Amino acid sequence: MSDLNSKMKLKFITLFVSLITVSVFAQEAEFVAKVSKNKLGLNQRLRVEFSINKQGADDFVPPNFKNFKIVGGPSHSVSQSWVNGKASFSQKYSYIIKPLRKGEFNLPSASIMLDGKKLESKPVKIIVTEAVKVPKNPNDPDYIAEQNIHLVAEISKARPYVGEGIYVEYRLYFSNNVGIYDNAVTEAPQYNGFWNQEIKRDGSQVKTAMYNGEQYRYAVLNKALLIPTKSGKLTIDPMKMDIVVAVPTGRGDFFGNPITKQIRKEYSSAKKTINVKNLPLEGKPESFTGAVGDFSYELTSSRNVLKANESSQIKVIVKGKGNLKLFELPKIETPKELEVYQPERKEKVSITTSGLSGSVIDNYTVVPEYKGKYKIPTTEFSYFNPKDQKYHTITTEDIFVDVTEGKELATSSTGNPVIKQNVVTTGKNFRYIQTSTSLAPIVKSDFYKSTLFYILLILPFILVPVIILINKKKEERNADIIGSKQRKADRLARKYLSEAKSQLGNKEPFYEALERALHNYLKAKLRVETSEISREKISHLLKDKNVDSTTIEQFIGVLKDCDFARYTPITNVQMNQEYEKAKQVITQIDKQL
Repeated sequence: MSDLNSKMKLKFITLFVSLITVSVFAQEAEFVAKVSKNKLGLNQRLRVEFSINKQGADDFVPPNFKNFKIVGGPSHSVSQSWVNGKASFSQKYSYIIKPLRKGEFNLPSASIMLDGKKLESKPVKIIVTEAVKVPKNPNDPDYIAEQNIHLVAEISKARPYVGEGIYVEYRLYFSNNVGIYDNAVTEAPQYNGFWNQEIKRDGSQVKTAMYNGEQYRYAVLNKALLIPTKSGKLTIDPMKMDIVVAVPTGRGDFFGNPITKQIRKEYSSAKKTINVKNLPLEGKPESFTGAVGDFSYELTSSRNVLKANESSQIKVIVKGKGNLKLFELPKIETPKELEVYQPERKEKVSITTSGLSGSVIDNYTVVPEYKGKYKIPTTEFSYFNPKDQKYHTITTEDIFVDVTEGKELATSSTGNPVIKQNVVTTGKNFRYIQTSTSLAPIVKSDFYKSTLFYILLILPFILVPVIILINKKKEERNADIIGSKQRKADRLARKYLSEAKSQLGNKEPFYEALERALHNYLKAKLRVETSEISREKISHLLKDKNVDSTTIEQFIGVLKDCDFARYTPITNVQMNQEYEKAKQVITQIDKQL
């Protein structure tokens, strides 16, 4: 009986080990790299771990730790477990490394062999900052907030052509160890050298993703389409934010729940450099006007047969994806006998992550005056396609307009004899000259004692007091220096804010016009391009002009509200309040200047 039990136990153990082995080998092989932190100071260290989840791997080759120094490792470990009916296996290689210089680096891939196949890990991005003060207490709130929240600018393409659309996306990554209670954009990025347009997003939903080997939650704060307008190195300045972060203190309450502390910290994305390539000169057509993308082109006519003084519509149509708003459409040439009006531009363009998409149409109205058949010659449209890196040219067919009825064209002739014709009298072309008259004496009126005489006599006695009263009021008004400045400032504020007022109710156009009005006002007053400088510099400029700090804070506050309001729901009442606030702050600054 004991032998039977021993055999049953041996079979069970054999089956158990077989199930573990089958389960482990059934997993899909994954070779991944993880880091203990993706952002650290020059005086800090980090742990890099390469792991594979399948048995039988060997010949591990570490990455080239360029820009880093190995201060520990490699250490090798193997673990195998069975949890809730699932088997897991892990084989790990770990290093402790220290950065050698500041910057943003990609830790290269490591490799390992499994069943004769080479597996490679993905590169890991590591940001090295200035040397930081390492806290003695690992639960220091500032340290925890810095390590668990990252503001990142993602660029879709780092080396585009001039005119090729790319996009930048600003993401806020935050781990499960912290919470976010409030946030505000303190400095929006500047896109100097780019045509730019914000890409609309469906809210700001929180998603999960892997960031530098770790799992984070993230929210997309802003996304913009950028089309470079010149070649060379173009930079995108950082976005800056103030964030209220709830961090654990390492202590718990009576029920064991972790106690958190709220702190306010400033975060900044890394400065991005875009290397923009010039369009190739080789094969560049003469008809090329700057179109970059993938397009179709056609020339159409609404009517080819018509009568004189009837109209026909000639359309120049470009469709596709690319920089649709940044190039010229081909012009049509028409015979002088056809009257052609200035074209009407129609744009149906949407903004996507791949660029502008839609159509641009120039609609010409043509009205013939004379009978005949006329030709509108062929046209050419050229564009550069970044995908195949080639120029393409599309040529249209000739268009003929047949005018069936109307005046004949006047033809000049020489040498024709002059035909003398008799004068024919019709109606009353000739009349007799009148020889008799009937004259009467002119009655002479006396101006003296007339109505006009008395009006002119009394008028000076009425006008003199009125003029004296007007001058007195004018002097009182001029003497009121404060009131005069107030009225002048109010007129100036209304002048600059007129466009914003016309857009009340339309959130994005309103805030764009409001921000533009504030910058234009400062440009006129300070004679600087304020749209290209930071808010800190604007504050310094106003301070140098002796504008008080309260007014400066109100002005910068309106600029911040313009940025923040684009990403949050705003009511018409709030827009009216922002308009009045901007009007008041312009008035105050103008009085002080």
